Amino acid sequence: MEEKQKKTLGFAALTAGAAAVAAASSFLTTKYMIKVALDREAPMAPKGAEKLIMGRKPGQDFTDAVAAASEKLAERENETVTITAHDGINIVGHLVECENPKRIVIAMHGWRSSWHNDFGMISDFLHDNGCTVLYAEQRGQGESGGDSMGFGLIERYDCRDWANYAAERFGKDIPIYLCGVSMGATTVLMASGLEMPENVCGICADCGFTSPNAIWRHVMNDNMHIIYSGITRAVANEICRKKPDFGSIDFSAADALSETKIPVLFVHGSDDAFVPVTMTYENYKACASPKRLLIVPGADHGMSYFVEREKYEKALKEFWEEFDGGR
Repeated sequence: MEEKQKKTLGFAALTAGAAAVAAASSFLTTKYMIKVALDREAPMAPKGAEKLIMGRKPGQDFTDAVAAASEKLAERENETVTITAHDGINIVGHLVECENPKRIVIAMHGWRSSWHNDFGMISDFLHDNGCTVLYAEQRGQGESGGDSMGFGLIERYDCRDWANYAAERFGKDIPIYLCGVSMGATTVLMASGLEMPENVCGICADCGFTSPNAIWRHVMNDNMHIIYSGITRAVANEICRKKPDFGSIDFSAADALSETKIPVLFVHGSDDAFVPVTMTYENYKACASPKRLLIVPGADHGMSYFVEREKYEKALKEFWEEFDGGR
């Protein structure tokens, strides 16, 4: 009997030790992934990590088209604008004006990207169709201040700050639209739940995710094949709660959309490996305001305009025509 008890205690100790090692490993992995996700200066990553995180590497034709359009927009004459955000951080935007504008577009780029990279291809269309565009630089990136990003949770307030700036500068008679790609899309969708100037007439969200928790779970489980457990979520939430204004990683765009009155155009590629199209379906279902949906067959992440330019432009024109008069 004594020998059996010793074996039982030994097994229990071994199990407890293994659990402790697993917990420690989970904490370290989660801490590293949070730094990759949020820190301005990302930690060193192994070769091929970007492809692993994104789910697949985009084709060379798309990469070349983005690079050429990015360079063209970056070199375009613009006014650099700096404002102080709600929390005292300076955030930067680049204003490209058109003569006799019909509307103002506030464009929010995605995670670890840039204003000219994400909007280079569509910039000529916007300009030619009467849009004065304020290309924002997201906090923790580019020329804007901040040591970290907020996956939309903090940037939504920056978006409101930009909308207030635009309404003050250009007046309250001209329509304002909030547009975003990827994390920028989630930013404008989360901003939909905030009080905005009355002339914010609509939102265009291209391949946005639902919440930080949901996208991190997808990337780790499905793309990187790392287990995202309840412990991982708890650790991630605790780390993020210590960041000013971050809040819960479970807050979602759907939460904001369930209360919004701002019309929304949702766009997503059916073959998106980074942000699953199901997340846009979830956001669309939750949206309480007038809404429109464009799903582009065969398009990967951020590729909808590249794959179906005519349909994309048609959807935008119809959206503007319908809501330029106000909501």
